[in-house]
Amino acid sequence: VLEIALRRALGALCVAGAAVGFVVSGCAARPIPPPPTPITVSSAMAPAAPAVLPAPEALTDVVYRLADPAVPGADKLGLVDGATAAQAAGWDGFAAALRDGGFSPVTVTATDIRWSETTPGDVLATVAIAGPQPDRGAEFRFPLEFRPRDGGWQLTQDTAELLLPGPS
Repeated sequence: VLEIALRRALGALCVAGAAVGFVVSGCAARPIPPPPTPITVSSAMAPAAPAVLPAPEALTDVVYRLADPAVPGADKLGLVDGATAAQAAGWDGFAAALRDGGFSPVTVTATDIRWSETTPGDVLATVAIAGPQPDRGAEFRFPLEFRPRDGGWQLTQDTAELLLPGPS
């Protein structure tokens, strides 16, 4: 690489000298080598462009639907990666506990959204769930993990276990 750079510099010096009428020693007998062929990287080796993080609403919508007592637990299973029919009652219980605990209507916010360092494609967010009277301190926060699915997002099974009462 250094030799190529020196040859290019000498070549440039020869061309510049000839342009103003000077002869530079060593220029006449040596041809200037062609520049090296650029190295190409196949698309398989090129790093993927970073994907765009989801909007907070895309994540909070999942939690809103899980917390909605009007949505049956069986209809919530698609919101959780790997959910089973046995968890449907747990999701009904989660929504009822929020309602009975004064979190109705519930407010859900997602902040600190970032890519998971352990599971490529998953997203981590700090999710706050608050009731209608924030001055009562009725808010709790969870670090939740979401997984992409069919153009939307699901809660991961490990994260769902944080929200479900009892064994899931």
